[in-house]
Amino acid sequence: MSETKDRNRRLPAPVRPVARVLPILSLAHLDRPFDYLVDEKTDADAQPGVRVRVRFSGRLVDGFLLERRESSDHGGQLAWLDRVVSPERVLTDDVAGVCRAVAQRYAGTVPDVLRLAVPPRHARVEKEAVCAGPVPPVQAPDLAGWSPYTAGESFIRATVDGRHPRAVWQVLPGDDWAQRIAELVTAVAASGKGAIVVVPDQRDLDRLGTACEPLLGDRCVMLAAGLGPTARYRRWLSVLRGQGCVVIGTRSAMFAPVADLALTVVFDDGDSSLQEPRTPYPHPREVAVLRAHAADAALLIGGYARTAEAQALVESGWAHDLVAPRETVRAAAPRIEGVADDDRRLGGDPLARSARIPSTAFDAARTSLAAGSAVLFSVPRRGYLPSVACARCRAHARCRQCGGPLSMNDRGDMSCRWCGRPELRFVCPACGGKAVRALMIGDKRTAEELGRAFPGVPVVTSGGDKIVDEIPAGPRVVVATPGAAPRAPGGYGSAILLDTWAQLDREDLRAGEDAIRMWMSVASLVRAKGDGGRVVIVADAAGPAVQALISWNPVGFAAADLAQRDELGFPPAVTMASVDGPGPAITAFVEMLDLPAGAETLGPVPLPAGARRPAGMDADGDVERLLLRAPRSVGRQLADALRAGQTVRHARHDDTAGIRVQIDPPTIG
Repeated sequence: MSETKDRNRRLPAPVRPVARVLPILSLAHLDRPFDYLVDEKTDADAQPGVRVRVRFSGRLVDGFLLERRESSDHGGQLAWLDRVVSPERVLTDDVAGVCRAVAQRYAGTVPDVLRLAVPPRHARVEKEAVCAGPVPPVQAPDLAGWSPYTAGESFIRATVDGRHPRAVWQVLPGDDWAQRIAELVTAVAASGKGAIVVVPDQRDLDRLGTACEPLLGDRCVMLAAGLGPTARYRRWLSVLRGQGCVVIGTRSAMFAPVADLALTVVFDDGDSSLQEPRTPYPHPREVAVLRAHAADAALLIGGYARTAEAQALVESGWAHDLVAPRETVRAAAPRIEGVADDDRRLGGDPLARSARIPSTAFDAARTSLAAGSAVLFSVPRRGYLPSVACARCRAHARCRQCGGPLSMNDRGDMSCRWCGRPELRFVCPACGGKAVRALMIGDKRTAEELGRAFPGVPVVTSGGDKIVDEIPAGPRVVVATPGAAPRAPGGYGSAILLDTWAQLDREDLRAGEDAIRMWMSVASLVRAKGDGGRVVIVADAAGPAVQALISWNPVGFAAADLAQRDELGFPPAVTMASVDGPGPAITAFVEMLDLPAGAETLGPVPLPAGARRPAGMDADGDVERLLLRAPRSVGRQLADALRAGQTVRHARHDDTAGIRVQIDPPTIG
């Protein structure tokens, strides 16, 4: 009996028997390492970065082993490390440091960030053999495509030399951004270093992967949720094991364990697809900034347009402009002209009248089609009639159940765009009217009208779940929603931007910024002015956003937008935090905060339309939002105060109310 006890008795490891473990728990007051004893049997596998299981408050929980120590600061008896889940060291020091920085920046917890950074384990994948043999070298690419950009080639040289430059890149109209990025990361890989590129969605990722594959082969690894958990973990492990030196992917790819990281790239940082829906809601642009700073790596934020946040990095001196000279921009851009939405002088042409477009836009389309080129019509919404109003008083038609906007399909059936409830008998609550009129025409109705206006010309629609990537050469009419326009060989002959008021008239801080980004992405698909390319935007040409498009000056628009935000006290000129939840709960939470000097409280007010409800909140419960605003210089202190408040709430078990805390929310009112 004594011999059996001796065999089962656990003895501590002879060297550094204490393991510091971070349990993966959701409570803020438990976001810290705890010490456990390592026994002799698990000594070899219990290395920093591995996944472990530990007993915490009587139950087994997952965790990451952070370090091994000779002794513990804990005065009591230590529990044993239950087991090492896998000897694979999946949490590198670099990624762990970035996760801590992100948690601090966004008033979150490190375990929440780790859930975004490290994918779930698949044991079978870990057992697969690592490819043996030397990795073939990467050949230096031709970088002539960067020569039109002032300081473009010097940026690449500085990146390869390890001088970690930081830049905000304005892509020339018509330039192939995917090819330029592929050349840049190939130059980095050829120097023996690593790079990470994040793009908004799978469509952009496929385009970038097509550009990278001939230059990098297997050295480029694509990471995206659409791969499925097994394939994604297999590729993630190949990066961890050094088989891939360039990672391209969507949001969470910015946490990839790339060795010897020399460059981080975020393309089109204003795209809403980059907004992380999971706590603590980090934006890849900010993660890239933090990671570039921690790793002494270069940073490139690129796009056809520019966000106020990117402009703030330039104006602060932390990054510099990477743009082409104005004469180069003018030569590459199409001819752009604005036409007022009320311009219905159709020259007596019934076809133009049926297509509901002004004569200038109709003539541009007809000229391009006659020349054998495709024409792109950009509409802001998919569907048939995505927005309707009372025909008598013009009040917006709303759902009687949830207050959402009503839409109409091509069969004349109306339903709510929010809850899906059908509206069988519409009665206007304002005037009693029973008929509706279109407020906005969707892509399906637009395609139907254009088919009648241009008889005999093929009509292609792209949007929603039916996206066309590329069209064949020849005359055709393409109707697409923002971000879904297919590429045309040699570029479109012309593009017409319709219903622009739907983008500009939104009650949103980013309405103008988003509109510029969408319009420029469309205009970049059109041929240069010297080749006959023409863009007609149906909008008031005097508006600042329309003027920025006509002059192709996204930098000037972003600078003016940032100056206005600075004057009004909006992000990124200030740090803004939102606290969402039931009114009494958020008021009590804010009252316990030790806010930094200069911080002010705004609200509470009802949750803005379009903002997600906090997790755990009853779908029918009232949700309010309280905003906290502080000077940028004390933004870190504001995040610390919010984090401390969450810690107190969770320690008191006051977290049942479903409060959500978010730093720099995408929608503030």
